Amino acid sequence: MTSSGAPGRVEAVREFVGSARFAQALALLAVGLAFSAHAIRAVIGWPGLLAALAALLVLCGASLVTRWRAIEWYGILPISILVFVGWCAASVIWSSNPGLSVLRVAYLIAFGVLGVYVALMRDTIQIVRAFGDTMRVLLGVSIVLEVFSGILFDVPIRFLGIEGNLAALGPIQGVFGSRNMLGFVALIALITFIVEWRTHIVTRTKAIASLALALIILALSGSPTTWIALGAALLALAALYGLRRVSPDTRWRWQLALLITAAAALITGWILRVRIIELLDARAEFDVRLDVWRELSRYLSLNPLQGWGWVGKWPDAPPYTWIEAGTGRAHESALNAYLDAYFQVGVIGAVLFAALIGVALVRAWLLASNRRSVVYLWPALMLVAIAVTSAAESFALSEGGWMLVVICAVKAARDMSWRDALKRT
Repeated sequence: MTSSGAPGRVEAVREFVGSARFAQALALLAVGLAFSAHAIRAVIGWPGLLAALAALLVLCGASLVTRWRAIEWYGILPISILVFVGWCAASVIWSSNPGLSVLRVAYLIAFGVLGVYVALMRDTIQIVRAFGDTMRVLLGVSIVLEVFSGILFDVPIRFLGIEGNLAALGPIQGVFGSRNMLGFVALIALITFIVEWRTHIVTRTKAIASLALALIILALSGSPTTWIALGAALLALAALYGLRRVSPDTRWRWQLALLITAAAALITGWILRVRIIELLDARAEFDVRLDVWRELSRYLSLNPLQGWGWVGKWPDAPPYTWIEAGTGRAHESALNAYLDAYFQVGVIGAVLFAALIGVALVRAWLLASNRRSVVYLWPALMLVAIAVTSAAESFALSEGGWMLVVICAVKAARDMSWRDALKRT
């Protein structure tokens, strides 16, 4: 009886681990862990975060093994992701902190694996639902803590980085450690809630309440970077809305016209950047970034091709402490994902990272403009927001930002892969 019961229990566990509901739960946990990493570190420290990450990776691995035959593995990963991560791993050889680089590359790969798992096991509409549910919880917890800190008790919650400025209408930080990160999360939540609303996967009341929450938090974050990214995302949404309604025969002409218009807008924005900064009242933000970039340029010339070695968020070690000493304040990044990649993995790494974002954006854009389902808008708009935000923040290189890049790149590549085209031919 015992011997016959053991195989039954094993089969029951296998069936549970391989179920769609288990995959759904893991997707929610992955998104929640990636975007609440700062709060988890603040509460239980690095050991707790790494233990949770390791446990989640084990569960995701077990889920993949049990559903191995149901997954189409051919062309699963875009080559752009593999080459960029491979170059980051190779930078351990010449890194100024090789031991730390090994750990940080493993950290990058870990969140990349979570992104691949979510992209593999859930279709796009299920991913949108997972992000929507997670963002509602995180933004809700953030506003509740801000109310306690800024209104009820009027005391900062320092271990979370909450300054208690809600009574003064911001800036607020929520559970994300900085107003810019909160603004970025509110922006991707806003895009997600719009897609949820248009695909009717939530009720109208829930959609309106979610949109209001995201807009209020975005405004209270007081992040000029986020407002620029929001403007770009709304323009992209309007462009895609128009493209989806033109004749397929003439769509390529409109695509070309949009490309030329976007290039002209970027050039004009660069020429008028000082005026734009003044209009957004972002002079202080820009000055901080300019100081970091000036200090960065002093050390870029020493290792321009290969960089100083991948470390992700800046550690308390040279040459990053030298830059902090030069600017007179602590920094976790170069405040620009492209420059951060340039500094850490050289001009080759910066080109590979830009290519990763660019190729994924082009694929997602073509899918969003050619496919009938509204859900295809989500990866394209997310990548637009990431591409713009990366000019002033380095969120796309770590934790939730990096996982989101991987998810969007994998989903876009699965539906528009040159390797699949060659296979069909």
